Amino acid sequence: MRRLVLILFAAAATAVLAGGWFAVAADAQRAQVSPPQMSTEGAELDPFEQRVREYLLKNPEVIMEALQILQQRQRAAEAENLKRTIAERSEEILNDPAAPVGGNPAGGVTLVEFFDYNCPYCRRVAPTMVELERADPDLRLVYKEFPILGPGSQFAARAALASKKQGKYVPFHNALMQATEQVSEDSVMEVARTVGLDTEQLTADMQDSAIQEAIARNLQLAEALGITGTPSFIIGDEVVPGAVDLRTLQSLIARARREKEPGAPE
Repeated sequence: MRRLVLILFAAAATAVLAGGWFAVAADAQRAQVSPPQMSTEGAELDPFEQRVREYLLKNPEVIMEALQILQQRQRAAEAENLKRTIAERSEEILNDPAAPVGGNPAGGVTLVEFFDYNCPYCRRVAPTMVELERADPDLRLVYKEFPILGPGSQFAARAALASKKQGKYVPFHNALMQATEQVSEDSVMEVARTVGLDTEQLTADMQDSAIQEAIARNLQLAEALGITGTPSFIIGDEVVPGAVDLRTLQSLIARARREKEPGAPE
């Protein structure tokens, strides 16, 4: 709050100087017609504070302008902090060995998705992810299980990660995303059978403590990145929230690809 007050005073002082409020004749005239003003603490305002107060009362739009500048600076600072966090945790974001990989594992550009199987927006964007993979042979997909919508989501996430041991993560993931109702233990196992998983082995593999540890890492990573909802994507040095359409994702991927080219500006 103190910082905001200083910014407001600075903005007002600049305008005061521009308007010639420090003219001696004007000071003398105001001294004759304006009684001393008191601050909120009861102390008499000094001449500069008095001029600032008068200016703000006559030009309240200065306050909104200063607030807008402050908000712009805060957003810019948050964006820079996010880029720094992505850079510092890039290995965890892109190459966690527990995170399933789809598309081209050796692709030149990586798209990371945080999702929940009970999230309707994740289901809405799932066909877009399939289309992206089909249309872009150089795209690498990283799946981040982010079960935040209850026990059914948590069970589905553990089952999906366990399905890696049978080499069926991607078909199982895509089938779960086609669910029309909230997933549960029973529905997850039914989907597992449908895609050809050995459900007895799947149940046993789900008990591996490494699976819960992988999910915990995803939750901690999401917190560090300011991700609070699903779906959320990471592409290049950006976090993109929401059910983004195909064209937008393709544009972001193309930009990330250009930025990786030799000679691209930092």
